[in-house]
Amino acid sequence: IESPTFTPLLLCPSRECQTNRSGGRLYLQSRGSKFTKFQELRIQEHSDQVPVGHLPRSLSLHLSGANTRQAQPGDHVRVTGTFLPLLRARFRQVAQGLLSETFLEGHHLAKVNKSEEEEGEGGELSPEELQEITGTEEDFYGKLAASIAPEIFGHEDVKKSLLLLLVGGVERSPRGMRIRGNINICLMGDPGVAKSQLLSYIDRLAPRSQYTTGRGSSGVGLTAAVLRDPRSGELVLEGGALVLADRGVCCIDEFDKMLDADRVAVHEALEQQSVAVAKAGVTASLNARCAVLAAANPALGRYDPRRSLEHNLQLPAALLSRFDLLWLLQDRPQRDRDLRLAQHITYVHQHCREPPSNFQPLDMKLMRRYIATCRRRQPLLPPALAEFITAAYVELRREAREARDGIYTSARTLLAILRLATALARLRLGAMVEKDDVSEALRLLEAARDSLRGDPDPAQRCPRPSEAIFGILRELGGPGGRAVPLPQALQVLGARGFTPAQVSAALDEYEGLNVLQVNPSRTMVTFV
Repeated sequence: IESPTFTPLLLCPSRECQTNRSGGRLYLQSRGSKFTKFQELRIQEHSDQVPVGHLPRSLSLHLSGANTRQAQPGDHVRVTGTFLPLLRARFRQVAQGLLSETFLEGHHLAKVNKSEEEEGEGGELSPEELQEITGTEEDFYGKLAASIAPEIFGHEDVKKSLLLLLVGGVERSPRGMRIRGNINICLMGDPGVAKSQLLSYIDRLAPRSQYTTGRGSSGVGLTAAVLRDPRSGELVLEGGALVLADRGVCCIDEFDKMLDADRVAVHEALEQQSVAVAKAGVTASLNARCAVLAAANPALGRYDPRRSLEHNLQLPAALLSRFDLLWLLQDRPQRDRDLRLAQHITYVHQHCREPPSNFQPLDMKLMRRYIATCRRRQPLLPPALAEFITAAYVELRREAREARDGIYTSARTLLAILRLATALARLRLGAMVEKDDVSEALRLLEAARDSLRGDPDPAQRCPRPSEAIFGILRELGGPGGRAVPLPQALQVLGARGFTPAQVSAALDEYEGLNVLQVNPSRTMVTFV
């Protein structure tokens, strides 16, 4: 039987039954039948191969025998097969006329990398390749980090943390409870600091990854959707971006543009590494063991050092605590740095490659193979380091209690230190975590927190009345308010002890930041 449908025999076709006219009936025995393995896949072309002005095309792929179960959703594959029309049964074939649906009958299927056409994950690294990565340079950790997006200027610590995100920590399962090993990072900063370019590079470098944007993704598109199978008519689950990036990296750009209802769907995947679905009678828990790399802009477009951290980010604390590292990339004018940045960008634009430096950046294929080698290591934490890590965590809690700068420190911070330390041990192919690994993890964590504290110079901070006046104006505008009458605002602010000069100075400052506008007659304040 090679057709999609068949009619089983009801009467015995043997000569004896036909001669005797006994009318023996036949019944289909499933246990005695022989079946062959069959799998139907849906493949989609790469985004860089889509014709101009077209949508990505998809095609049904039919596999049988040993070719089945060779690929999972989210893999990149190369298929060899025969392009055939799909045969319909009886009147359906007549009804469809000269048009026919097509499918690809696969004869050979092989996994490939995302950007290259090489099969599989690549073999083991040779001693010469390991020597090229680790032997010649003392600081091979910095060399590997600088090889991530060498066309992007600066951001050394951010690139080091992204390297650790690719390597990942060690997952632990004490008594069935899962403690994730993947590292989640959020990049927050002003426009034009190469956040999206870093996400795109990590998306190309990671062997398995998914790239999506916050405004173009819904909660269902990130987790899982319930669809009806066109062949069987049953309700089936189709995984979203977080499920397709299982054992990989999920890059989410414009994270702050997501609706609150859709952002809640990411909470479970960030910490529990799973997606629970209970819809239309389908109850399931899907694995989403991926590292999440998110990029977002501050609430007002640019980071305002005159406002507190909560007012700039406007993301819930339950979400921020699930990120191991939260980097704030500010675009501050500094003459020397601006000069080097302009020279770097001009050189890249002229020659389409990074400027010459003290070392040669590693090839993307070699880095991908080295990262795959590192991920197979399972370093352990020695008992001698336990006291050092706990003392460092207690000191972080004490500093957070005394500083009162809005940076939250919880037990997840301790787990983040352990994940970063084990990732550093994996990176040097070590069997045990060393004290230097913990020290570097603490340094990265402190550097990320220093970036969140903004400008350390108190002389450049705005006086406190301006922040209070702006907060009162926001309250008068209401949750969806766009404009506030200025006479009413002056009356409320005067009742709270602010002088008209202070109000006028605050309006001029925030009008210069393009946060609000005052009409020429100075009767209405409009929020931008």
